[in-house]
Amino acid sequence: MLNFEEYKQVVYDIIGASMDVYNELGFGLRESVYQEALEIELKERGILCEREKCVHIYYKQQELKQFYKLDMLVNGNIIVELKSALELSADHRSQLFNYMRLTHMPVGLLINFGDMDNLQGERYVRDSLNYCHRVDKNMHILDY
Repeated sequence: MLNFEEYKQVVYDIIGASMDVYNELGFGLRESVYQEALEIELKERGILCEREKCVHIYYKQQELKQFYKLDMLVNGNIIVELKSALELSADHRSQLFNYMRLTHMPVGLLINFGDMDNLQGERYVRDSLNYCHRVDKNMHILDY
């Protein structure tokens, strides 16, 4: 059984910072606004983060001209993908899963600021076979 509990506290802190941003700015603004505000909030909490981190793609050891940009990389190993949509969709999840697979990062968060009633957040982990699984607040896999 895979153990992702070592990420529990920092994931909790990221979600807490996201909640503070949501409570301050409200819902429905552009993703870039939330991204900038979340970066400020995380840095104030002493959490290392990089915005718009480029992810290079390789095919047969050759770097492709195409690349992805992660919304945020936290502590060098947690991908945070931000949305401002009415609800999270399968496309949003697929985007995060692709980033996790390409980078081999163990943990990914999908955070949506678009819901007028509350902040939406989903936690995911990547296993040794490169599959992504949703986890609960204790970082235990839900769909295994």
